[in-house]
Amino acid sequence: MTQDQLINQIQKKKSFLCIGLDVDLNKIPQHLLEGDDPIFEFNKAIIDATHHLCVAYKPNIAFYEAYGLKGWQALEKTIKYINENHPEIFTIADAKRGDIGNTSSRYAKAFFEDLAFDSLTVAPYMGKDSVEPFLAFEGKYTILLALTSNEGAFDFQTQKVNEKELYKHVLETSKTWKNSENLMYVVGATKTEHLAEIRQIIPDSFLLVPGVGVQGGNLQDVCKYGMNDNVGLLINSSRGIIYASNETDFAQAAAKKASELQQQMAEILN
Repeated sequence: MTQDQLINQIQKKKSFLCIGLDVDLNKIPQHLLEGDDPIFEFNKAIIDATHHLCVAYKPNIAFYEAYGLKGWQALEKTIKYINENHPEIFTIADAKRGDIGNTSSRYAKAFFEDLAFDSLTVAPYMGKDSVEPFLAFEGKYTILLALTSNEGAFDFQTQKVNEKELYKHVLETSKTWKNSENLMYVVGATKTEHLAEIRQIIPDSFLLVPGVGVQGGNLQDVCKYGMNDNVGLLINSSRGIIYASNETDFAQAAAKKASELQQQMAEILN
């Protein structure tokens, strides 16, 4: 998928919503547990109910790895279902990978070629040679962790190195890497006070913004400081949408929550 195609979807749907598919068998409706593949059946129902309201889906890979082979098979079925039925939707493997070159190449091959995700989240701590193998895949995007929404982000990311916050060094340095046009960045919705400065460094890049909803991030503030001429935002909501209900109406409840966010986004875009 190209960024132009993603932008077209945002304009068409009046939405820049990303839905996180973080499946916890302790939280999904009990009747689904009677089936052979409750993880996929849950995801399928959520996708069927919300695909017209969002432009991206983001499975957090840990929620699938935790269930071993069955979890991985459910992930494979989920991404295949999205790609076959809704190829216009941008897919994000939230795996936060990052290792030396040869290992990174294997991770990239697994998610970009075997599973056919459009993008993958990557940790930048090991530097250039750990990220460029991901950037080498044409038509695929590497979403670099820049400034995350968790409390521990202040341990390192905002610490000053040579009188500049570390996350700013990450942003500036990443622009010099080969195929850096294939970079997007994670910036947490709870860090809106930094968004204006982030946009000065990467004015044209897409930002994946988790933390709106359950984590307390404010959509209007994120858009005020983070939106660019092409919108440039993918606002993620996971628990607030997919666990809106744990009864048989769970998919309809998820669609209602997604619609509420989409309508707010439409108002902002207008």
